[in-house]
Amino acid sequence: MKLFRNLLIVIFILLQYRLWFGDNAYSEYQSLSGKVNQLENANQELRLRNKIMLADIEDLKSGIEAIEEKARNELGLIKQNEVFYRIVPNSE
Repeated sequence: MKLFRNLLIVIFILLQYRLWFGDNAYSEYQSLSGKVNQLENANQELRLRNKIMLADIEDLKSGIEAIEEKARNELGLIKQNEVFYRIVPNSE
């Protein structure tokens, strides 16, 4: 009986050693868990960016107002017989 108890204690100690210091130990689990959380946050930001881009694409496909807005803001285009005023802020 004493031998069986000692054997169980040794097995328990070996299992504890593997849990804390062996391959795939608890510390490695914690670091990988942190990396997974970081990647999930990055993926969430990318999903939001993709939704915004898809909405822009739908706007560009469906109406001329979005195309006109892009042309005005990004290319500085104006319509025929339209007067363009640029307001320049003071350098102060």
